[in-house]
This record gives sequence, structure tokens and C-alpha cells, in this order.
Amino acid sequence: MTVIKIAAISGSIRKYSYHTGLIRSAIELSESLDDITIECVDISSLPMLNTDLEIDGKYPDEVEAFRQIIMKSDCFLFASPEYNYSLTPPLKNAIDWASRPPNLWADKAAAIVSTGGNAGGGRGQYHLRQVGVFLDLHFINKPEFVLYAYEPPAKFDSDGLLIDPQAKERLKSVLVALKAFALRLQ
Repeated sequence: MTVIKIAAISGSIRKYSYHTGLIRSAIELSESLDDITIECVDISSLPMLNTDLEIDGKYPDEVEAFRQIIMKSDCFLFASPEYNYSLTPPLKNAIDWASRPPNLWADKAAAIVSTGGNAGGGRGQYHLRQVGVFLDLHFINKPEFVLYAYEPPAKFDSDGLLIDPQAKERLKSVLVALKAFALRLQ
């Protein structure tokens, strides 16, 4: 069997982010799944996109290291918060850096998970999907994963770790669907 390498990117760079907690849970859940590895990709050190930083066809070291991870990944798991009905600036910045020539997102599978207030991040997910169209990034359509973080019972602990058993099962189904789609695209 082919091992599917998933690069997981949190659009939140906050220390106890619920979105990063979703990724940590995905990594934990992947241990019970065959042929999946997940790497949490830290985007907090990426400089803001500025093509003046591209010198003689080379990218800054942080950007090149990020691009290498994206290039070597089979698919992507985006934990995307919603800011003003859209994706976050750190996530958009990371997407833009990896889209610089050559576009490293093209023809790869992706899934989006979100959590938050009354819309659970769903509107931001749809905007991320729109960005993905231009990048030739192929998102799974189902299952969708939005989690209303602030309704009882508690979904996360004080360290931002997912504790809701039903949400964990839903997250696991996203990983299974992502793996299947990535294999179809290979």
C-alpha cells in the first residue's frame, strides 16, 4: 500500500488555537488508520509575500523549507479559521508562497476543517475553496467538518485539544475520505 503524506496547516498561529488542536487530534487519530502520515506545518515564521524577497530565482530559507514540505506532500489538511467571512492572513500568505512558480498545490487533494462561533468557520471554508479553484487544488466535498466550539458540551480543553468524541469520529471520517481522494488523484 502507498503511504499518503498529509501536510496539515493551521490558519491560526495562536498558541492554544482550536484549529491547531484539530490538527493535533488528526495526527492522533491517524495512528489508528493504515497508510497515513500527517505532518503539522508551522506557518508562523513565513514572511509576508513580497516578490522582492525572491532573489535570483531563490526564495528565503523559511519559504523554501515550507515549499519543500508542500512539494513532498500527497495532500493537505487545512484547519481554517474564519476571519470576516474569509480565511486568515497567515493561511492566505502560506498559500500564496507555495503558489509561486511552480505552483506546488496543483492537482493535489485537500480537506478543510473548521471550528468557531455560530457558523463554525463554514463561510471561510467556502472562500478557501474559491482560492483553491485557481490553484488547481482539489477539495473533498464530503464529509464537511464545521464544529460549533462554544455550544455545550465542551469541545476543547484549556490547552486547545479536541475532547469531544463525536467530533473526533467526524474528523477521522474526513481523514479517510482525504486519503481515498488522494489515491484517486495519483
